[in-house]
Amino acid sequence: MAWNEPGGNGNNHDPWSGGGDNRGKRGGGNDQGPPDLDEAMRKLQDRIGGIFGGGKKRGGFGGGDGRGKGGGTGFFVVLVVLAALFWAGMGFYTVDQQERGIVLRLGKYHDTVQPGLQWNPPLIDEVVKVNTTRIRTYDHRSLMLTADENIVDVDMTVQYVVADPVQFLLKVRDPSDSLAQSSESALRHVVGTSEMHSILTEGRDTLALQVQARLQRYMENYTTGLSISKVNIKNAQAPRQVQDAFDDVIKAREDEQRAKNEAEAYANGIVPEARGRAQRLLEEANAYREEVVAKATGEASRFKALLTEYQKAPDVTRERLYIDTLQEVLASTGKVMVDVEGGNNMMYLPLDRLAEKQPVRDSAGRGVRLDENALRQITDQVLEETRQRTQTTSGLREGR
Repeated sequence: MAWNEPGGNGNNHDPWSGGGDNRGKRGGGNDQGPPDLDEAMRKLQDRIGGIFGGGKKRGGFGGGDGRGKGGGTGFFVVLVVLAALFWAGMGFYTVDQQERGIVLRLGKYHDTVQPGLQWNPPLIDEVVKVNTTRIRTYDHRSLMLTADENIVDVDMTVQYVVADPVQFLLKVRDPSDSLAQSSESALRHVVGTSEMHSILTEGRDTLALQVQARLQRYMENYTTGLSISKVNIKNAQAPRQVQDAFDDVIKAREDEQRAKNEAEAYANGIVPEARGRAQRLLEEANAYREEVVAKATGEASRFKALLTEYQKAPDVTRERLYIDTLQEVLASTGKVMVDVEGGNNMMYLPLDRLAEKQPVRDSAGRGVRLDENALRQITDQVLEETRQRTQTTSGLREGR
C-alpha cells in the first residue's frame, strides 16, 4: 500500500516526516530521515550573516520576518569579493627573459614591461609578449639584371631580430611582408649597379654588405622595429639555360688568372736572379779594375826602385834580374843537374818533355811538332848559350 493512500499509515505524510503534531521538525517518535535542506541553508545564512553583521534568520529563502533581507545582501557581498579576488588573480603573468611585454590599455599602447612577474588589470589591459632575442630568418631568391645587362640568379638569406617591439607590433600591419618587399628592392638595387663577373666571383661579400646596409635603412624608414643581423649570399649563378657556358667562361678566367700568377712568379724569380748576376759582374769588374790598377801601380813602383838600383850598380842588377828570371822560368819545369869538368854544375833542360807538355807554336799561333833533329839543334843552342853565360859569370867573379 502506498504511503499517501488513506489507511496506509493513518496520516497523509511522507514516511520520513513525523506525526501530524510534529510538522516542520526533523521527525518524531521513532521515525528517522535525512536532514532538512531548508534548515541547512538557514544555518549557512546565519553564519554568513554573523560574519558580515547580519541578524539571525528564520524560515526559508525569502520567508520569515524582515531580517532575511540582510542575509541576502551579505551573500551578494561574498560573491562580489570572490569575483574580485578571481579577477585580481587573473592579472598576474610572467614575462620570460628573452621577451618584452607590450601593454595595451583599452586597445591603446600604455607601457612596455620587462622580464619577470608582472600584474595588469585583466579585461582592461591586454599584454602581448614579443620575443626580442630570437634570430629570425627570411630566404629570398630571384632572377635579376646586372649593370652589364646580364641575368643572374641570386639566392639570399636575411637574419634579423626584433629591436623595437612597440614598432614591430603597432607601427606596421605586417612587418614580415615589409621585410620581404624591402629585401627584394635592396637586392635588385645593388645587383643592378654591379657587374656579373664581380657578383659571381670575389664581389659576393661586398654585395652582401651593401644589401644589408640598404635593407637596414629601409627598415628604419618604415619603422618596422626590425634589426638586420646579417645578410648571406648563399649562391649567385647564371640562369640554368646558360649555366654551362658561364662555367666555361669562369674556368677560362681562372686559367687566365693562374697563367698570370705563374708568369709573375717566374718573373719574380728571374729578375732578382738576373739583377744579382749583373751586380756580381759589376763587382767582379770593379775588383779586376782595382787589381789591375794596383798591380800596375806596384809594378811601376818596383820598376822605379829597380831603376834606382840599376843606376847605382848596372852589372849586379843585370845578373840579379837574370837569376830571378831563370828561377821563375825553371821553377815549374823538371830539370837534371849534370856534373861537368871544372867542378861546376850545369843545368840540363829536358826539351823532349817540354815539347810534349807545351807544343811549340809558329808565328801564326799554330802548333808545330818538333822532330829529333830540331830538338837536337835546340839542345845544342841552349848548351852553347849556357856555356857562354857560365864563362861570363866566372869572369865577373874573378874580376871582383
